[in-house]
Amino acid sequence: MKILNEIKISFPSNSRNESLARSVISSFAAQLDPSVSEIGEIKTAVSEAVTNCIVHAYRGTHGKIELLARHLDGNVLYIKIRDNGCGISDIKQAMEPLYTSAPEEERAGLGFAVMESFMDKVSVRSTCDKGTTVIMKRKILSKQSDT
Repeated sequence: MKILNEIKISFPSNSRNESLARSVISSFAAQLDPSVSEIGEIKTAVSEAVTNCIVHAYRGTHGKIELLARHLDGNVLYIKIRDNGCGISDIKQAMEPLYTSAPEEERAGLGFAVMESFMDKVSVRSTCDKGTTVIMKRKILSKQSDT
């Protein structure tokens, strides 16, 4: 698919930067003319992916999170969120609803399920001790009434 526009940012894995990621993706996605509900779902999916980096990838330490967003032809939004943290040893298990690798944090274990419910496609690649990459895609439909 042809790339029509893109943005790439990186930021520390600090919890206050989760709202930064939501704002950035909202502003970038606006060029695709999403509905209010579409933009809300996209922001939530990004929030879940970034929160996973903050809570799980760096386990109480700090590292870098990279967010790449692309506007592809066909009105498709491509989002890649990457960390250089501890990685995921069993991706299939990690993507199971209610599974969490941080039960002491009282996490619900629904991050990947939320991402999958709001995006058309979610793929995860991970290598232990090297990091995780989450790629999400969503075709933005023509703007419709949110009533």
